[in-house]
Amino acid sequence: MEPRADQRPGVPASTSDRDDIVPDDRHFRAVANCTADWESWHGPDGRLIWVNPAVERMTGYSVAECLSMPEYPLPIVVPEDRAEISWILTSAAARSFGSGVDFRAEHRGGSVRWFSMSWQPMYEIDGRWLGFRTSVRDVTERSQLREELRLHAEHLEQLVQERTERLRQLELKQRQMEKLAALGQLAAGVAHEINNPLAGMRNAFELIRGSTSPDHEHYELLELIDREIERIGRITHQMYQLYGRSPQRPAEFSLGRVVSEVVTMLESVARRGGVSIEYDAPTDRPAVLLVEGEVKQILYNLVRNAVQATPSGGVVTLRLRTERREAVIEVEDAGGGIPPEVLPRIFEPFFSTKSADGQAGMGMGLSVSRSLIDAMGGRIDVTTIPGQGSVFAAVFPLSSELAAAPPR
Repeated sequence: MEPRADQRPGVPASTSDRDDIVPDDRHFRAVANCTADWESWHGPDGRLIWVNPAVERMTGYSVAECLSMPEYPLPIVVPEDRAEISWILTSAAARSFGSGVDFRAEHRGGSVRWFSMSWQPMYEIDGRWLGFRTSVRDVTERSQLREELRLHAEHLEQLVQERTERLRQLELKQRQMEKLAALGQLAAGVAHEINNPLAGMRNAFELIRGSTSPDHEHYELLELIDREIERIGRITHQMYQLYGRSPQRPAEFSLGRVVSEVVTMLESVARRGGVSIEYDAPTDRPAVLLVEGEVKQILYNLVRNAVQATPSGGVVTLRLRTERREAVIEVEDAGGGIPPEVLPRIFEPFFSTKSADGQAGMGMGLSVSRSLIDAMGGRIDVTTIPGQGSVFAAVFPLSSELAAAPPR
């Protein structure tokens, strides 16, 4: 096989296309000038000797501007990061090396971008120190992704915390329901055993009181006995409610009328304590489709608690309003408020902050009320300021059947 005309003798054909190019300074400078990173060469004193054209693409400043720039590259770096870059330049002038230091630089056009700097000392073949080089890469997209990941992680952490708290609340509510069911079953059995002899005591007492002359020296004690028998009757009634309620069909009625009736029932109790009840709202609306007896029991418990919490001379205020598909009845007392450490427990069965004054009951009123209103799709919201009173807001759906319907 004959060699090609342009092929030198003794040189393999596979290398003939190289044209015997021997790299010199021009070629290495071309490589440095064409690299995508922002490259700089500093002398042993830290003074800038050379910078490649990538600086203008990345910062908007030309090579000539950089070469004449005092304290290059600090004027390009944002003020918050200049101290760190200054330390790196000082360290590099002491022949250190490092990489991966992020900083921000302001483009001539006003935008701020993220960069990552690496640096290393440079030596001549004979070991003479030539200074150091810095290599800067644009990492704005990486920083943005990192920030997005951080925000996403924070969001996920928040969701986990919310779900954890939700699970904790559900577990707490389940334990309360289990406790309520167990205590209620026990209470119903006790109430049943008490109610039968209580009825006999009441009948016997009526006979004794009917045959006792008002002039008898102990006649005034009969009224006390009657009140205590009535209190025992209320307690057994609450104990029955705690265990369970008989299913009742909802019917349409005026919520305003029921509120007015509850106020009328409790006016005498309020007067004995020197408390007045204020309620000024229409009695013919709003119309709701609920179990009237249960609504009345809920409101009775809330208003009665408010009256008992209000000192003599104070006022209990009731307000009724409608919001979209809900009716809200606010019961505001003028008492001392509920301490923060007590507030989480007020709906627990058999928990009471009242003194044993004969009217304290068993601490089941709020527990029963919340159980009833939850079952109809409503809720009880509490706002309290220690020393300034409390507001219990009973939120009823306008229709229990509507509340039970699945959303479309």
